[in-house]
Amino acid sequence: MAKLKQACVAVIGLGGVGSACAESLVRAGVGSFLFVDKDVVEPSNVNRQAIAFLSTVGQRKVDVMEAMAHDINPDARIHTLCAFVLEETIDELLSAYPRPDIIVDAVDTLTAKAAIAAYAERDQIPAVSAMGMANRSDPTALRFARLFDTQGCPFCREMRKICRARGIADMEVLYSTEAPAKVQPVEGAARSEKTELGTHAYMPPIAGLMLAAYVVQYLLHREER
Repeated sequence: MAKLKQACVAVIGLGGVGSACAESLVRAGVGSFLFVDKDVVEPSNVNRQAIAFLSTVGQRKVDVMEAMAHDINPDARIHTLCAFVLEETIDELLSAYPRPDIIVDAVDTLTAKAAIAAYAERDQIPAVSAMGMANRSDPTALRFARLFDTQGCPFCREMRKICRARGIADMEVLYSTEAPAKVQPVEGAARSEKTELGTHAYMPPIAGLMLAAYVVQYLLHREER
């Protein structure tokens, strides 16, 4: 418990995966956090996000996560950053906060994931990244692996291309070996709505809890690595 209390974890992205991970880490006794997310809670988030309730719709995700964390552990040290993570701004954004012991990447976009991976590699900060959970239904297919060892995941395939192009050596990821279901977008819907990406209520939180377990095990046993 002392090791966890002294640790600092950055959770970047507070959607279904990130909010569940952050909540579990607070409950586990991690003492210090940096929560990063630009979005506000939307009605469509209620089916899967730990911070999404009718009472929190419209509120900034970082604010809701901070309030939840302090409701669980009033002594938790919470830093929040309401911003998008971009390759050109990540150094400036994160350097203003305490250096984390490990970074959890739970953002949605490939470019943001690449920016986080490059930052972690450059600053020698351990990191773990969640790959796509959309259109999957089998949580037993979730696996931890190095990105370049993953197989059968279209999201990982695209991520590998970006890493090669940007000279990112490799990264630890949580991904699914299950082939994503093929879903057609809703007719007439704007492309930005991504209606072809469906999410079961249980998949992102299970991934978040697995990431929390990974982080706790790392923090407790890092001297042995």
